[in-house]
Amino acid sequence: MSAPQNVTDTGHIHVGKGLNSNALGVVGSTVIGLASTAPLYSLAATLGYVILAIGAQAPVAFLAAAIPMVFAALAYQELNREMPDCGTTFVWGTKAFGPVVGWIGGWAVAVSAVMVLANVSEIAGKYLWYLVGRNDLADNRVVVVITGCVFIAVMTFISTIGVQIGEKLQMVLMVIQYIALAAFGILAFAGAINGSSPSAVPFDIEWFNPAAVESWSGFIEAVLLCLFIYWGWDTCLALNEETKNPRKTPGRAALATIVILIVTYVGISVAVMMYAGFGTTGFGLTNEANLDDVFTVLRDALFGPWGWFLILAMLVSGASSTQTTILPTARGTLSMAVYRALPAKFASIHPKWKTPWFSTTVMGISAIVYYAVMSLISENVLADSLTSMGLAVALYYAITAFACVWYYRDTLFTTTRNFFMRGLLPFLGGVMLTYAFVQSAIDMISTDYSMTVLLGIGGAFVIGVGALALGFVLMGIWWMFPNSKPFFRGESLNRETPVLVPDEG
Repeated sequence: MSAPQNVTDTGHIHVGKGLNSNALGVVGSTVIGLASTAPLYSLAATLGYVILAIGAQAPVAFLAAAIPMVFAALAYQELNREMPDCGTTFVWGTKAFGPVVGWIGGWAVAVSAVMVLANVSEIAGKYLWYLVGRNDLADNRVVVVITGCVFIAVMTFISTIGVQIGEKLQMVLMVIQYIALAAFGILAFAGAINGSSPSAVPFDIEWFNPAAVESWSGFIEAVLLCLFIYWGWDTCLALNEETKNPRKTPGRAALATIVILIVTYVGISVAVMMYAGFGTTGFGLTNEANLDDVFTVLRDALFGPWGWFLILAMLVSGASSTQTTILPTARGTLSMAVYRALPAKFASIHPKWKTPWFSTTVMGISAIVYYAVMSLISENVLADSLTSMGLAVALYYAITAFACVWYYRDTLFTTTRNFFMRGLLPFLGGVMLTYAFVQSAIDMISTDYSMTVLLGIGGAFVIGVGALALGFVLMGIWWMFPNSKPFFRGESLNRETPVLVPDEG
């Protein structure tokens, strides 16, 4: 069977997808992976709730949540070595399990991206006005939503004109973000040691003791919270076709991203716990007034007149994640179109910039519409839609992990390395992520879990499951078009389909 062909806007037909190869190295890929997670904002918005759920064992939750992420990253790495396709989960799921699973995996990637874009663009919108001292505008929903939509539009344009420009921008933004994180951690640790915080507590090695966890339900709740703040590292893999040495570099960058995040999350959380303590008043981390944004609560005490820099870093965290969320999803839909799983227009490559301009534009417009509509309905509905994102994330990570095991099933017992790297560890990661999906869905059914009630149950469940179910509807609609038949018959993409990227960068 011949390799699928891609028709560009200029009418030329070529084998491959036409992306700009050799644009990224290990450092650039890692920076983009880190930016996708928005580490500063993710930790600030999550730490308080993790401690509320599990208490002083918060570091245990961060470490436990990293385990399935590492196992999933190994699956990504193994699959990418043989099939470095920007379609990632879509391609690998199709090759392992067939068109339906692959298509839904690709849909889950897109759904999670649109949902998270509403979150990070809102953060960028709010903190821009905080930075310029206009708190009144930061509290104005209309202004924030308009500003957030502008951020999405700008980052969509930047993503369209070239991944190398995006890499340089992300490098600057990531330096700002990590300077703020490092300063925050150092100042918190120093404040705890010198006694400048009235609620400071001494470091205790028991914080890392899993046996000290008193509530299993609290532990699971905390792990689920932590699990999804690691999300985004797989952006490295979606840019594999634009990476030097596409079979090896993206996997290495993904693992490096996760390791850096583990050190960051655990280190900063310990420093904050020492400084703020666990009280229900003042800086205390179980004070309900502090739960939504721990860093902002401590900003003035730690940074003093330099508090504006932390606000800038929060803005940067949201803005950078906005761009790096658009990048991989546009490449996912590009790949789907190349293999006839979407209309051919999604495979359009800009003749000058070598980027999937149509997919990128559709991604940006979809995110703007979703964010604006959800905000228009109510802020609570928007919040529940963001909470429900975890279902899509867990689903496509699990599909990838199991795809690794099944695709390599004939070679699992040929070497010890294959057994662990292609079999046991990805399988365990898939099981853990499946449990996270099921447990999250069960939790979301409760009306107490969500901020809204839809159809008599939790709004987060309705939105999350409904979004995934919509994928089956859209897949069915596309199946009715003649151009889709090669994909659904397994002709345009199957186990034997060759990869459409060069072997070496």
